[in-house]
Amino acid sequence: MKPHENLDPLLIAGKPYASRLLVGTGKYKDFAETKAAVEASGTQIVTVAIRRTNIGQNPNEPSLLDAIPPSKFTILPNTAGCYTADDAVRTLRLARELLDGHELVKLEVLGDPTTLYPNVVETISAAKTLVKEGFKVMVYTSDDPIVAKELEAIGCVAVMPLASLIGSGMGILNPWNLQIIIENAKVPVLVDAGVGTASDAAIAMELGCDGVLMNTAIAAAHDPVLMASAMKKAVEAGREAFLAGRMPKKLYSAAPSSPTSGLITPAPAKTA
Repeated sequence: MKPHENLDPLLIAGKPYASRLLVGTGKYKDFAETKAAVEASGTQIVTVAIRRTNIGQNPNEPSLLDAIPPSKFTILPNTAGCYTADDAVRTLRLARELLDGHELVKLEVLGDPTTLYPNVVETISAAKTLVKEGFKVMVYTSDDPIVAKELEAIGCVAVMPLASLIGSGMGILNPWNLQIIIENAKVPVLVDAGVGTASDAAIAMELGCDGVLMNTAIAAAHDPVLMASAMKKAVEAGREAFLAGRMPKKLYSAAPSSPTSGLITPAPAKTA
């Protein structure tokens, strides 16, 4: 094995990534904290809300790209804040212009501003348009296995079902649906939304997810940089546990962890 060679990369649209943790850039107190947390996470893919973050569309304002340079990270523009397919498509067309023809994007079309639950009808419509226009679409969706399969059939390069509502920190509420999606997908499946702490990320990876995307879980922590480091370790540990294959669960197996045969027994005491 060569130095720095990764034998278990995350493949997105044919490109390998050593890290399986993707992080967002919203909700930090400033770009300096964003940079520190992103670097502590070890991520290589950083998602940016085009409608909320300046990456050059406002030339007189500080740009996130000064803190998170595209030369070091893969910038993943997203459509956070979009509620129609048309808005999402326009937003990603703008992102492609700002990022010199960048094709890898994250699509999300929301259903309402209270729950931020995805509108899958509008999401499917936007995905069809974007794929036809040459975008490589990673798509945020519900945990409906049928919808996930439809998005894959359209040509999305990754399917990203929620674990629970965006920003809720509730963790994985329906692991059974996630497992169905994972078992039937031929593209990467990444949990997107709902992760609250490191154990949530580890569980997602143990289920067989290819990666995890998060923002609030890191940015809203008391110490975002330390939490970013914890998430890095959790994703790595969860992936290793999945690859290792956990022991089967048993109820009242009465199986001791130490062997019961071939034990060393003391010699009988000698009598006078």
